[in-house]
Amino acid sequence: MNRRKKIQQLLKAHAKKASAKLAPANKSKYISKADRLKLAAEPGLDSINSPES
Repeated sequence: MNRRKKIQQLLKAHAKKASAKLAPANKSKYISKADRLKLAAEPGLDSINSPES
């Protein structure tokens, strides 16, 4: 691979990473299983997960 191609490849990779960092995240933040159980045990937040509402 010649020098010019390698430099262009690196610049493209850096630009791609920078634009990906600025893009909005589509995934929700990960919540561990233990934290989910803690949230479910709290009385105030059961209305979110219960089918009664």
